[in-house]
Amino acid sequence: MSILQLIILALVQGITEFLPISSSGHLALIGPLTGWPDQGLVLDVSVHVGTLAAVIVYFWRDVRGIALAGLGAVGIAPARRAVAGSDYPRLFWALVIATLPVLAAGFLIKASGAGALFRNPLSIALATLLFGVILWVADAVGTRFKRIPDIKIKAALIIGLAQILALIPGTSRSGITMTAARLLGFERTSAARFSMLLSVPVIIGAGLLIGLEIAEADAPLLWRDALIGAGLSAIAAFAAIHWLMRWLARASMAVFALYRIALGLGLLALIWSGVL
Repeated sequence: MSILQLIILALVQGITEFLPISSSGHLALIGPLTGWPDQGLVLDVSVHVGTLAAVIVYFWRDVRGIALAGLGAVGIAPARRAVAGSDYPRLFWALVIATLPVLAAGFLIKASGAGALFRNPLSIALATLLFGVILWVADAVGTRFKRIPDIKIKAALIIGLAQILALIPGTSRSGITMTAARLLGFERTSAARFSMLLSVPVIIGAGLLIGLEIAEADAPLLWRDALIGAGLSAIAAFAAIHWLMRWLARASMAVFALYRIALGLGLLALIWSGVL
C-alpha cells in the first residue's frame, strides 16, 4: 500500500468515525473513486484501534467510571463503592442495553453474508441522503432538556435499535444514534456524548470480528502500515471529537445534514453519469 493511500484512509476513518456523516460510507467509496485496491483487514483493525484510543482518551473519566460500574456489576465490591451514588452504574447498563441489538444484528448479517448487499455506491448514496434529512429534522424538532443522567432503559433500547441501521454503509453510527437521542429529547452535547461512549463496545466488537477474519485468513501483519494507520486515525479522531463537542455546545447539526444531502446528491449524479 502506498503511503498516500495509507494516510488518506487513516485520516478519513479518524475524521468521519464520530462526526454524523458515516465513516463506513466514506471508506467504501474511496476504492471506486480512486481505483485503489481494498485496504485489507489488518488496516481496518488498525484504524479502528486508533479511533477507539481517541474516544477513550477524550472521555477517560467517563470510561473509567463506566468500567468501575461494570466491575461493580459483577460483584467486585471496591469498584462498586467507588462509583456509588454516581450516574455511572445507570450509564453502564444503558450502554449494555444499547449495544446488544447491534451486536446481535451484526453477527446475523455477517453469518448470512447479507452485508455485501448494501456495499454499493447507490445504497451508500441513498442512505447518506435519507438519513441526512432525518438528522436535520430530528435536530430541528428535538427538545433540549434531557441529559445523560436522564437516560432510562427504554431510551437506551430505542437508541440501540436505531443503531442497527448503521450496519448499512452511509447511515452513520454516530449520526443515527444522535438522531434517535435528539428525538427522545436529549440535548445535543449529551446525545453526542452518549453516542461516542456507545462507540467503545461497538468498535471493540467490530474489531474482534475483523480480528477473527484475520486469524482465519492468515493475513500478513504489515506492522508499519498498521502503526501509521492507528496513529493517524487516533490523532484525527481526537481532533474531530474535540471540535464536534465544542461545535454542538453552540450550534446545531444542520451543517452535517447539509453536507450529507450534498454528498448524497453528488454521488447520485456520479452514478447516473456512469462515473460510479
